[in-house]
Amino acid sequence: MQLYRSFLNQLIRNYVIGSLIAVLVVGGVLLISTFEISYIEGMRLLSIIGISFLIMIIAEIFVFLRHMRLIRQTLNTSNADLATLEAAYLQVHRMPKQAVYRIYGPHLFGLSVPAILITIWMLNRGLLSIPSFYIWLASLGAVLIASCHAMIEFFLTVAAIRPVVKELRRQALSRFGVDFSLEGHVFTAIRTKFLLSTMLIGTFPLFLFSLAAQIRLEEFDKIISQQYWGWAGVILLIGVTFAYIGALLLTQDVHRPIRQLYRAMNEVKEGRLIQTSNLYSDEFSTLIAGFNMMVRGLQVREERNRKLLDSYFAALAAALDARDPYTAGHSLRVAEYSVLLGELAGLNESEIDLLHKTALLHDIGKIGVRDNVLLKEGRLTEEEFSQVKAHPEQGENILRQIEPADAMAPYLEGVRSHHERYDGKGYPDGLKGCDIPLFGRIIAVADAYDAMTSDRPYRSGMRSIEALNILEEGQGTQWDPDFAGMFVKYMRAQQEMA
Repeated sequence: MQLYRSFLNQLIRNYVIGSLIAVLVVGGVLLISTFEISYIEGMRLLSIIGISFLIMIIAEIFVFLRHMRLIRQTLNTSNADLATLEAAYLQVHRMPKQAVYRIYGPHLFGLSVPAILITIWMLNRGLLSIPSFYIWLASLGAVLIASCHAMIEFFLTVAAIRPVVKELRRQALSRFGVDFSLEGHVFTAIRTKFLLSTMLIGTFPLFLFSLAAQIRLEEFDKIISQQYWGWAGVILLIGVTFAYIGALLLTQDVHRPIRQLYRAMNEVKEGRLIQTSNLYSDEFSTLIAGFNMMVRGLQVREERNRKLLDSYFAALAAALDARDPYTAGHSLRVAEYSVLLGELAGLNESEIDLLHKTALLHDIGKIGVRDNVLLKEGRLTEEEFSQVKAHPEQGENILRQIEPADAMAPYLEGVRSHHERYDGKGYPDGLKGCDIPLFGRIIAVADAYDAMTSDRPYRSGMRSIEALNILEEGQGTQWDPDFAGMFVKYMRAQQEMA
């Protein structure tokens, strides 16, 4: 309640001050100091301004209360729901722009329309003796004054809404655990704001002076007055052009680093922690330096997390291999062979990293296989072999339990499919050819080679050349012909070089 009253008082105070300056002071003083009129006519002109001002206030109060309704209801209650708080939060951010609309709407028309009508009536009744075309000059002056007032009101409202924005965010966070954010939504673009404001600052005095000078010259000399706009038009054109160029250059100078930061933030949002170049010598240099410092901190944390994750995967693989001394190091070797195959196949760095981690965990499902089956030295029975064959599915199920789920998703297919055969006779799903996921086809070759060349309790490991021959014979039946062919060709070339 107290915050709303303070906010309301601030808006009213800003508006009254701006209106008095724009309408009564600028408008009234301009009329009286420009026209050579009698005291009675001056008072009548001031009365026109006063009546029009009153009508304007009534119209603006009506529109203003509509704009404030949701904010008033939300701040004056202690149990507003989340949707109402969010709607009020957005409405508060709209207030500066709505202040401009009010000034160009009920403010401008509420003042100028009654003033024009009353002035025409007084001219017809002989109560005023000014030329009728002054009415249209005054209308142009009203537009200029309203523009000046709108700019002032916009920036004053921007400052006034900040305590309300903080309060609405505090309520949402404390009561619902939600922190409101515009998420990049822009109600008024800084480019538009800068360009219009600087243009108005540069051209307002020119137009106001031109209008006042026209009226003043009319009083002195009709001929000079008629020639005035030929000269004044050139000066106005030069002044407006200069103001526009200056406003455009200033706007671009401010907008350029903002646009650069926005692009850099999008890079960070997409996961690319890239610092942006600092080419500025003003306050934007400090801002960009702070952004780059934040990115460096994120890079350090990302690298630390990456190392922790790599260690986590390696530790899981080592813990699995430690159950059987005969398969110690199997997961690490399969990961090395898989990475080799990935590089030969032209996978990118990100894909190779995912492949490496998948290969480390390819046998994680064997955790669920009993020791008397996993460590058995003799031939497995059909039932025991069925238990071993279940380990790809069990591995996938284990990884699905790790949170966050999306972090484990890239590894699931490779873990599940590394025992599929290219001819469709593998397990667990009997996939065939390129229906087998890419990582499953690569790991199958690496897994088979290491299994054949490693010692087991019931047999000694094969020589590499024998294992390569088997891989070559199984191209297109048990293994993907491309990956098996790449691996055999590379390993034989290495052996010939040795």
